[in-house]
Amino acid sequence: MKTKQAKKPILLAPVRDEISFTAAIDAGADAVYFGIGELNMRLSSKGINLKQLPRFVKKAHQKNVLVYITLNVIIYENELKKLEQILKQIKKSGADAVIVSDFAAITLCQKFKIPFHLSTQVNISNSSEVKFFERLGAKAVVLARECTLPQIKEIKKKSKIKIEIFIHGAMCVSVSGRCYMSEFTSCKSANRGECMQPCRREYEIRDTQTGDELVIGKGFVMSPKDLCTLQILDKVIATGVDILKIEGRSRSPEYIKTVVSAYRTAIDAIANKKYSSKLADELVKQVSEVYNRGFSTGFLFGVPGSEGWAKISGTAAKIKKERLGYVRNYYRQSKIGEIYIEANPVKAGDKIQIEGPTTGVIDFILPEFWVNDKPTTSAKLKDIITFKSPLGFRRNDKAYIIKKI
Repeated sequence: MKTKQAKKPILLAPVRDEISFTAAIDAGADAVYFGIGELNMRLSSKGINLKQLPRFVKKAHQKNVLVYITLNVIIYENELKKLEQILKQIKKSGADAVIVSDFAAITLCQKFKIPFHLSTQVNISNSSEVKFFERLGAKAVVLARECTLPQIKEIKKKSKIKIEIFIHGAMCVSVSGRCYMSEFTSCKSANRGECMQPCRREYEIRDTQTGDELVIGKGFVMSPKDLCTLQILDKVIATGVDILKIEGRSRSPEYIKTVVSAYRTAIDAIANKKYSSKLADELVKQVSEVYNRGFSTGFLFGVPGSEGWAKISGTAAKIKKERLGYVRNYYRQSKIGEIYIEANPVKAGDKIQIEGPTTGVIDFILPEFWVNDKPTTSAKLKDIITFKSPLGFRRNDKAYIIKKI
């Protein structure tokens, strides 16, 4: 693959809690984005709240990582005071920008002089819209997911503010997430961060007169595959976009670590003119191990067609994690770790994952270990295993065993 430029755009990673926050930064994110428990599009991800926000911002800035806060739901009349209070707290925290879609949020950002970005929910798909929001004071816009590479390039060429696009993660069957299906079927609005994802199911139609039933199409006709741009990332970067965004605020910490790490490697390789089809294939294999519904390039080359639909309702991941136990201790001088086994037996050679707020996510192959001061290669429930590990972790971190599916 030949690269057209060596520009390095900002790699923007999703965060759901402190573990994934640490994992994203350790994996090489230039910026992170997350909600703070209210008025954001992922209400299921409530791992960070307003009281914690200043600490998270400080920690990110110490690592030269930007922090964007999502306040991108539609706002109702009775929430205007709450919105104002939240934005005042965000202003105090020193966060770098707020991602919004409602004009009430835009108005308050203008009032409090808070940098704001326009969410993909606004469905911006041309340079005239970009200029409109630029005049309102926007620092960046997230383009509609339906834009193609030529369209993105043309919009960027005519724009003065930052242009952001999605490069990886779940795709919505509706126009950039503007969906009402969940609201109609479950009274849970996608535009309020409560989507129940009814589109991810398989449907059938029934003739009410004859009773004949028919499964619609092949598989899950309203459930798109996940977006993955690793094999075309050089072309994506060549459009001149400023921010590359990974979707996944509801995903696990190991998902965030794996995907961010893959795109960090790809972006750096492109900048150094060392990107290749072989490297791209290796990185796709890497991200296919964690949660996904199969991959496509979305709308970047035009309408996805039949190949854009998922074949399954759940995940096509190649591995899964199961609870193992927790870290009893880690002795930094001797680099010795202890794990209490409480959920699964384990043996030397198994892949282990440790997760913690400060540790983030680390993986390693378990070496031979000791139980009751005796060397062994297997352990059962309630055993305490002791082993050497150059990777540091912390007491009470959670331990998992990684298994192939």
